[in-house]
Order: sequence, then C-alpha cells, then structure tokens
Amino acid sequence: MANRELAFKAGDVIKVLDASNKDWWWGQIDDEEGWFPASFVRLWVNQEDGVEEGPSDVQNGHLDPNSDCLCLGRPLQNRDQMRANVINEIMSTERHYIKHLKDICEGYLKQCRKRRDMFSDEQLKVIFGNIEDIYRFQMGFVRDLEKQYNNDDPHLSEIGPCFLEHQDGFWIYSEYCNNHLDACMELSKLMKDSRYQHFFEACRLLQQMIDIAIDGFLLTPVQKICKYPLQLAELLKYTAQDHSDYRYVAAALAVMRNVTQQINERKRRLENIDKIAQWQASVLDWEELARRDILY
Repeated sequence: MANRELAFKAGDVIKVLDASNKDWWWGQIDDEEGWFPASFVRLWVNQEDGVEEGPSDVQNGHLDPNSDCLCLGRPLQNRDQMRANVINEIMSTERHYIKHLKDICEGYLKQCRKRRDMFSDEQLKVIFGNIEDIYRFQMGFVRDLEKQYNNDDPHLSEIGPCFLEHQDGFWIYSEYCNNHLDACMELSKLMKDSRYQHFFEACRLLQQMIDIAIDGFLLTPVQKICKYPLQLAELLKYTAQDHSDYRYVAAALAVMRNVTQQINERKRRLENIDKIAQWQASVLDWEELARRDILY
C-alpha cells in the first residue's frame, strides 16, 4: 500500500486522507487509495457550504478527513482574483516540479552512475531517457516565469509570452514520452533482483523523497506535459480580453495543445511500428520453421 500511486484523470474528485507531506498526498477515489502529486490537483474543500481551509492548514496536513478535495484555491468572487489564483497555482506547480526533477537526477541517476557494476550506460539511457535535458529546460523556463510573475498583484502577471518563447523546448518531452514504456519494462526486469530493490530504496531515503516507487517519479514528466493545456485553458477562462496577456495566453494554449497532440501521435506511431516489427519477426520465424519442416 505504501508504494502505490493513485491513478486519476482530469475531473476526478479525490478525498485527501493525508496531506502531511507538501509534495505527495495520500488520497482515495472510490475504493482505491494511494499517493498522488499535490501539485497536480487543486483543492476544493466543502465548497457547497462556503467553508474552506486556509493554505497553511493544507500545508501542515490539517485537513478535514471528510472533505472531498480537488480544486486548489478559494471560491473567489471576481475575475482578477480568479486569475491570480490560477497564476499562483501555475507557479506553485512549476516550483514543485523542479524539485521532482532534481530528486530524479540527483537522487537516482547520479547514484546509478556511481554503480557501474549494476548499470550500463545503455540501461541508464533506457531508464531515465533525456530527463537531464528536461531538467535543464524546465529550470530555464521557470526562471523566465519568475521574472514575469507579479508577486504583489499576481493577476497582472504576463506569463503567456514565456510559453511562446520556450515552445520549441517542450518538444524534448516527445523523446521522453516515447521512451517511457521501455523504461518501465527495464525497471520491471531489474526489480526482480532484490539488489536493485534495495539500491533504489536507499537512493530514495538518501534524497529524502516521498515513499513511492521510482517508476512513480519517472511518470511525473509524462503527466506534466499533459497538464499544461489544462492550466492554460483555465488561465484563459479568467483572463479578460482587454488584458495585456490575453492574446499571448490564447496563443500559448494553442501551441501547448498542439505539442501534446503531436507527442501523443508520435507515440502512437512508434507503438504501431513496434507492433508491426514484432509481427514481421514472428512471420519470419514461422517461415523459417516452415522451410525446415519441408527440408527435413
């Protein structure tokens, strides 16, 4: 149970059972329980009654166990306040995401490279893909977001141009997403050996990471790239057409939707090519066996 990640999709209502860790919360959907990234959801507490816990209560894990939680932020009463809330959420998720990437690169990959007796370069490439490239890209992206963030009046922040300026960089996620299934398969094979189980657990403890399996951390970039269009769509919803950021957010939304759609399409094509290759291999094997039967 402790190592299980809770699967959820956009629109799901998650009951938060434990929010004592600021990065990963323990929650429940129907009869399923597990860990989920706190930065990937928004908190919505007792909205029908107009009752809401403050941010400090959430961070300290003091949540009402009977509350269904999904949307983060207060039921604000005007567009500027709603836009400020969405901006703050975007900034918060980006900062948390950078920490996740740092934990993967320094907590896992760096330690794996020290153990040449356990990992070959090829294995590390399969398991971690281009995660370091993503980490470097995201640090630059967040740095520019911080420059555009208006701490005093978040609703005045103009972050749309940041997405447009970095739009080409988001394509590095395509390689990572295409490789993710192979990474999971390689990890699955290694985890059959208790040495690797103990090694990855030691890495997690040394980096003081939440109690979740390594494959849960490696899934984070796949989830992240898919979340950008959802965040931008919500930001556009609460951005007035006369706001200086409106046309940039609209353009950024179109760009990020295209990026995620193209990444998904490329992944599907590669999966189809792999299936065809497997089929061809099976046909060739069958033809070779048939020839042998004829000869003998």
